[in-house]
Order: sequence, then C-alpha cells, then structure tokens
Amino acid sequence: MRKDVMLLTGAGQIGMAIARRMGYGMKIIIGDKKIENADAICDVMNNAGYDCVPFEMNLSSRDSILAIIAEARKHGDITMLVNAAGVSPSQASIETILKVDLYGTAVLLEEVGKVIAKGGTGITISSQSGHRMPALTQEQDTLFAMTPTEELLSLEMLHPTNIRDTLHAYQLAKRCNVKRVMAESVKWGERNARINSISPGIIVTPLAIDEFNGPRGDFYKNMFAKCPAGRPGTADEVANVAELLMRPQGAFITGTDFLIDGGATASYFYGPLNPDLK
Repeated sequence: MRKDVMLLTGAGQIGMAIARRMGYGMKIIIGDKKIENADAICDVMNNAGYDCVPFEMNLSSRDSILAIIAEARKHGDITMLVNAAGVSPSQASIETILKVDLYGTAVLLEEVGKVIAKGGTGITISSQSGHRMPALTQEQDTLFAMTPTEELLSLEMLHPTNIRDTLHAYQLAKRCNVKRVMAESVKWGERNARINSISPGIIVTPLAIDEFNGPRGDFYKNMFAKCPAGRPGTADEVANVAELLMRPQGAFITGTDFLIDGGATASYFYGPLNPDLK
C-alpha cells in the first residue's frame, strides 16, 4: 500500500523526536551511515506503532542520496523531509565536516526539492554555531546560497588555508546550510512546498555528550550554564519548533532559520558569555 513518505536522514535523538511528532500514519524511511543506528531507531518506533524502514546512506555522496530518495519513492510520494544527519567538530576532520555538513546537506535539499510532493515540507537541522561566526560579506553569502553544489567545496573561503580548525569548518558549514535553505525555498516554492532550518543550541544527545567529553567540553558546559535558560535543551523541544514549521500553522514560513538555544547566542554577544562585557 502506498503512503505519504517522510524521509529522515540521521538516526539520532532529534530526528526521532521530530519523526515521532510528525510521522504517524506515514511510511518513514530512516537513513544513516551506520545501518545499526537506523535499525535501532526503527525498532523503537515500529514497536510504538510507526511504519519505519532503515536504509544505509552516506550524506556526503550524491549517489547515496539519490538511492535513499529512490527507495522512499517506492513507497509513495515524499511529503516530508527531516535532515538531522551530520558530524560535529569533535567527531570529524575539516574535510569530513565540509563534505557531510556543507556539501551533503546542499545536495540533499537540491535533490529532494526536485521530487517533493505538492504542499510538502522540509526541515534541516543546522546549529547555533553558524550564528556565532562573524558576518560574511554579501558576496560570500551569495556564493554559499547560489553556487552549484558540485562547485561548493572549491570555493576560496573553504580552502584549507582559510579554515582555522574543525569548529570554524563547522560554523562555515552551518552558515551555508542557512543560506542554501533560503535559496532552495524559492525552488521548493515552485512545487508549493516549504523548507526551513532549525539551529539548536546545546541539546542533550549522544553527539552533544561527545562534545561535552571532547576538547571543547568545558566551553559547552559554560555555555549552557551562562545562557538565560541555564540548562541544555531536549530533542523534544526542537521537535516543538519543527511541528510548527511542518504543520499548516506554519504555512507562511519558508526559507528561514529558527534559533533555539536557550539564549546562548544572545549571551555570547550581549551577556556573560561575552568576555568583553565583563
């Protein structure tokens, strides 16, 4: 039986929280580079009454992205995209971060945008890190938004000599995500579909725990201690925002980014996380 299909990339806590909120009654194709991760999320959700299928996919590969899209379309029309795949600064090299978080996300938005059903919606998970990086020039923003996907990694600003470390690479990737969402929303709009991004702050997930135990662990712990909320967030709080964006209540929202970080970015610029204000 054919159903509306949700395509979920990244078998983690945030993706699962959004899928549980939005995916009942749908066929959910869950892609992850580690098939055991997709299997685990599918087991949890199928045992709760959902209809999920695991799929091994690599976000850094166009062929792999096309393969999961083809698998999804076997079951019905793709009406929802949730992209929660990615790597963090403590998990990967500069090259991998750029190939997965920057290039891979751009390709996924492009390819799903070609087939998304009329009235469909999409969410990609970006990060507060893109908001903490100094502003780029208008020309750089336009290059991130409009450069053909296969030419993105050749941009001068992404040359290894222009990237300080893995955190800088991650910030650039997440800034690019936001700009690609803006540009892709125009194309998605031709299909009466919408695409937005969400930029979470510190959300307690296995990836975040890697960061807490990594070289920047003290930095992140200090961040949520000194943000207005005084705590990290949860995956379900991100799903609250995704639900607004993906349901009819968000029908006038497309091509934009929602920062959900407990006020950490505000504190970084104008509060106790800004050392220049002490």
